[in-house]
Amino acid sequence: MKAVFPGSFDPITSGHMDVLTRASRIFDSVTVTVMHNARKQGRHLFTLDERLDILHKATGHLENVGVDSFGGLLVDYMAQEQKGIILRGLRAVSDYEYELQIAHLNRQIGEVETVFIMAATRWSFVSSSMVREIASYGGDIREMVPRASADALRVKYADVYDERERTSAMTAAPRE
Repeated sequence: MKAVFPGSFDPITSGHMDVLTRASRIFDSVTVTVMHNARKQGRHLFTLDERLDILHKATGHLENVGVDSFGGLLVDYMAQEQKGIILRGLRAVSDYEYELQIAHLNRQIGEVETVFIMAATRWSFVSSSMVREIASYGGDIREMVPRASADALRVKYADVYDERERTSAMTAAPRE
């Protein structure tokens, strides 16, 4: 059975990777699909091409996982690509309420089933938006994202990280 794991992945987190890795053991193939909306252009930290590049690097070790993008209704993508299942990760009960509505809509308009996989407890607090915010202050996000995301965030916020490292080095230097 073929599954699609849709999202904005701006950037992909360790929670996403946890769900994806576990799903890759359940499904014959999983396609991570960056859903993009022309009306939301400019609202993402990473461009579509950057997100696709990060995803390719982060998922390269998973043999039955592919990466794609689509700019329309998810149910249209599912029909076009002949995919069977929408895969969604859940972190908390609050995610479930929103995702349940979307699952019902997708079933209603596209006759597509949704399967939910709970993210491991250790990732239940991690979201892409929180990771972006921490990185924007030069914080350590290496545990919260795969290396490809951490490297890309380091490049995006190079000035902040460089300043933080300079400040840290100055305070660590012995005083005479």
